[in-house]
Amino acid sequence: MKIIDKLFGHYNDESVIEYTLVNDSGMSVSCLNYGCTITKILVPDRNGKNENVVLGFENFDDYLDLSPYFGAVVGRVAGRIKHAEFELDGEVYRLTANEVPNHLHGGKKGFNSVIWKTECIEAENAVGLKFFYHSPNGEEGYPGNLDTTIIYLLNNQNELTITYEARTDQKTIVNLTNHSYFNLSGDLKRDCSEHILQLESERFLELGLDKIPTGKMIDSSNTPFDFKHGHYLKSGMKSSHPQNVLAGNGYDHPLLFTKKGENTVVLSEKESGRTLLVTTDQPCVVLYTGNHLEGPYSISGVRARNHLGVCLETQGLPDAINQPNFPSIVLNPKEVYSATTKYRFFSNTIGV
Repeated sequence: MKIIDKLFGHYNDESVIEYTLVNDSGMSVSCLNYGCTITKILVPDRNGKNENVVLGFENFDDYLDLSPYFGAVVGRVAGRIKHAEFELDGEVYRLTANEVPNHLHGGKKGFNSVIWKTECIEAENAVGLKFFYHSPNGEEGYPGNLDTTIIYLLNNQNELTITYEARTDQKTIVNLTNHSYFNLSGDLKRDCSEHILQLESERFLELGLDKIPTGKMIDSSNTPFDFKHGHYLKSGMKSSHPQNVLAGNGYDHPLLFTKKGENTVVLSEKESGRTLLVTTDQPCVVLYTGNHLEGPYSISGVRARNHLGVCLETQGLPDAINQPNFPSIVLNPKEVYSATTKYRFFSNTIGV
């Protein structure tokens, strides 16, 4: 196992380094110290051919100018916060409204757009990176000095584990996730409409016109949001269900896991034979099928188009601070925010 590093660009007079983690079977994960951004994941198909299964850019400037959070860690709070404000202990905090009038993925200077201090990890059966960022009190409007550590660890079982930890000196809110767009066809040969998704979820969050949860939890039975037995993502893209239409003909929804504790999401693509097993301790996964990717730019040489990738954002519930019936995302001093998600790749398929 090894770690390779190279200069990828410059940002605010700092070097942007791309690190590549390589395991003994040839799987590799490449990521930047800018936003902890995963740029490539190379895994074999059923014939043993290694290809990239995430969306990313070859040039750093494209991440600055074009990226819809490709591969990045987003925070302090993932998702949207309604009206870019929240209340804690009677005090109202106003955040950067970077998606007017709302706050999205941590604001203009979110965790996705800063340089993280980085250390390499070389263990007996794994290689990885430890990222650290100090977010000062008041950054993007959030209270408290927040110290965040994120670890990416790749082992010889073709498993990438991401662990998140954060500590604050003042009551604040935290909800972190990784925003990778997966495409298991390999090197973007096809879009993700033929991908099959399966997970244990009986409810999803209803979205309002602003794409923010209304607070209502909808029974997913007999809807395109029922993935208990697995079905193609295209069923939601072609659906006339009002929530699929609202999302831009697809999904952009938090799916609530049925049970507490560890849960599993299975994503597969039959033609390539690749399967991704996602295991997490978070209460939901935000499923986003890239409904708004189309534009006058290219992604690794492929013209950008809708549904070219699918996000599986394991996290707490979006806008939880403004929804009293959602699990809390408040972090107090002397507490530790902690979350873990594992991504394991196989070369097989699941049935429909």
